Amino acid sequence: MRLVSWNVQWCRGIDGVVDPARIAREMRQLADPDVACFQEVASNFPDLPASDGEDQPVALWHALPDYEPIVAWGVDVPGADGSRKRFGNMILSRLPVGRVLRHSLPWPASPDQPSMPRVAVEAIVEAPFGPLRVVSTHLEYYSAPHRAAQIARLAQIRTEWFAERASVSEPGPFRSYPCPEATIVCGDFNLPPDDPLHRQMLDLGFVDAWEALHPDASHPPTFRLHERREGQQPYCCDFVFVTPDLVPRLAAIRIDAHTRASDHQPVIVELR
Repeated sequence: MRLVSWNVQWCRGIDGVVDPARIAREMRQLADPDVACFQEVASNFPDLPASDGEDQPVALWHALPDYEPIVAWGVDVPGADGSRKRFGNMILSRLPVGRVLRHSLPWPASPDQPSMPRVAVEAIVEAPFGPLRVVSTHLEYYSAPHRAAQIARLAQIRTEWFAERASVSEPGPFRSYPCPEATIVCGDFNLPPDDPLHRQMLDLGFVDAWEALHPDASHPPTFRLHERREGQQPYCCDFVFVTPDLVPRLAAIRIDAHTRASDHQPVIVELR
């Protein structure tokens, strides 16, 4: 099974062009994944640089018709003529999809820094080795306290995953569905590997997939590789975390350093 996690910057490349079809082509060529986890997808948001307000999830779905799309909006605000402007995360899966959940992350007060509502989108997919939970998320860029609160919420969500629940077999909304231990949490965490909040993710019981497969190698940069202001340096802020039961299944992980279809580089993981 192959998964790609990629902050696609509302499908805007280093050339300044917004092109969802290019993201789809690059994804196919780079990884042809079974599951894709995208951050920063937009719908009807012409405020974003170079965007015409295109419905990016629909455009990506049309370009990738063999994938099932799942979207969660962090930002959902009024647009023109009664429309809605939306911005958030997306999962696309070629594998059968079971239960889907959308989690709002904390949005604390921030009087001195810009911030926006953030979400994590979760889908249970039927991997070749059994049910697998996949979560795509994007933490706050400007505020470390926001990121800390959001990781604390991920800890609460993890506890909810493994809470004991009555088994219900009757049809209807109370019906039970598989709730696997096997979990991947990936996305743009907006923090470097040496940030204490990265350690907090490990303390929650997750394993950094890069560190599991390359314990003696630093994370390659995933951000500011091809576009940065003077004084800025490339660094890694896009991670794939897995539960310990998946570590023996990790076969490969790589960061594609060449694509310029976004200001972030995609992270590609293979499990056996």
